Amino acid sequence: MAISVAGGVRPGKVIEIEHRLYKQLIVGKQKSDSMFDELDAELEDDANKLAIEREAVLDRLAKQIEAKQVFERVSEQLIKTVSNAVNHRLASADAVIKSAGVNESQLLMLELLQGSNIDINRLRPLIANESWLVRDLLNIVNSTSFRHRRPKGSDVKLTDLKLVLNFIGIENIKLLIPHFCLRNWLPSGHANLLWTTRKLWRYSMVSAIAAQALGKLHEKDSIFVYICTLLSQLGPSVVLKNSALLFEETWGLWLGEANNSRDKELYDAVLVTEFPSQKVYELVIEHGDRLNWQLLQQLNFSDSPMTSVMAELDNNLSYKDLSENASIVARANCYAKVVLLEEMKLINPQEKRIMFDYYELSEQELIRLKGQNYRKLNII
Repeated sequence: MAISVAGGVRPGKVIEIEHRLYKQLIVGKQKSDSMFDELDAELEDDANKLAIEREAVLDRLAKQIEAKQVFERVSEQLIKTVSNAVNHRLASADAVIKSAGVNESQLLMLELLQGSNIDINRLRPLIANESWLVRDLLNIVNSTSFRHRRPKGSDVKLTDLKLVLNFIGIENIKLLIPHFCLRNWLPSGHANLLWTTRKLWRYSMVSAIAAQALGKLHEKDSIFVYICTLLSQLGPSVVLKNSALLFEETWGLWLGEANNSRDKELYDAVLVTEFPSQKVYELVIEHGDRLNWQLLQQLNFSDSPMTSVMAELDNNLSYKDLSENASIVARANCYAKVVLLEEMKLINPQEKRIMFDYYELSEQELIRLKGQNYRKLNII
């Protein structure tokens, strides 16, 4: 007789499957296309060149026993230094926030987007203060795909924020601002993390689109659960960004010193030391969910419903103990994990059933979720 796993304390098998997904996102070598627009093409070039250069040096080192020993010793010390620096950084919420790019103003925007009566006059100055957000919204409204929506004869490039927001429309703004916020929090400009960032971005957007669909199905505030689902990737994003910053800072310093010493073996050993993705994956598992709500608390959002949902998802051992909104976020994340693991051919039908049974995804919900387009936001 099959034993039901529905809703109780999270079984070890469910935890293993969920960790499997994160391991593939962070440690896995699969490459991924960006979902909505091309991330820095030059960075992709750099990532590919760096991988080729490392592989060539490693091949040479493998044939030289002494050089290989130098590499192993230097690489181990470099990774240890970076790991200690990341752990030290994560112990200080203020230091994490400073380097993460998340602030009180952004969270206030996310709160103002919820509900039916949006105060655009309160929202606009908050948007204006975030130059990256203004840039992203300008790019949207001036894009070829968006221009056909404008009245005839309005091909002039828009730069006035008030006009831009009017053209985009409040329903689209509700989707786009959280979307751009998460993209801003993800590590960018790091060749070592290009593929990880793209994979985490795809997972985040599949989860968020699924949450919005479930919210509409159950007549909940679909924007609230959409925002909370994106926020559930804030902690992992922050760990990755801080790890990337500290790795590249340390790696660059060591590389410069090795170059100045004119020690070819030392230089090669530093050059081919890869980003410690396994250790960073372990840090994401350890700190990610906790940071989701602790960072919000640190930014004076302790009483926010968003913070409550993040804390529930981290602190409740049982799915059955979650509130309705938190359970929608959990089901959306579950569905996205299964979708991505299926694409990677890393989950079997029995494991898929275990996941859906534990998170109590109904047939009606699965039909609705299968009908969504996960390749782009449903912009009206």
